[in-house]
Amino acid sequence: MRNPFKYFKTSPEVIRLALMMYVRFPLSLRNVEDLLHERGIDITHETVRFWWNRFGPIFASRSEGVGFRAGIIRTGPGISTKFSSA
Repeated sequence: MRNPFKYFKTSPEVIRLALMMYVRFPLSLRNVEDLLHERGIDITHETVRFWWNRFGPIFASRSEGVGFRAGIIRTGPGISTKFSSA
């Protein structure tokens, strides 16, 4: 499997952290930007949006089959749909 982070200067851990914050918690792109800035990571909300568009489908395909009791499905920037599986 090829490395999806190959051409990115930012470490994969930072990208995963930003996307985890955006998906796991009901945060806006600007809120994720602010939280990362507090941790000393200077990125813009547009960078988080780009990462979400680029890596979101990859992370979603890797997490298929994982049982979630309740969560959020992001359908677009700033748009979310609550779901719950029994």
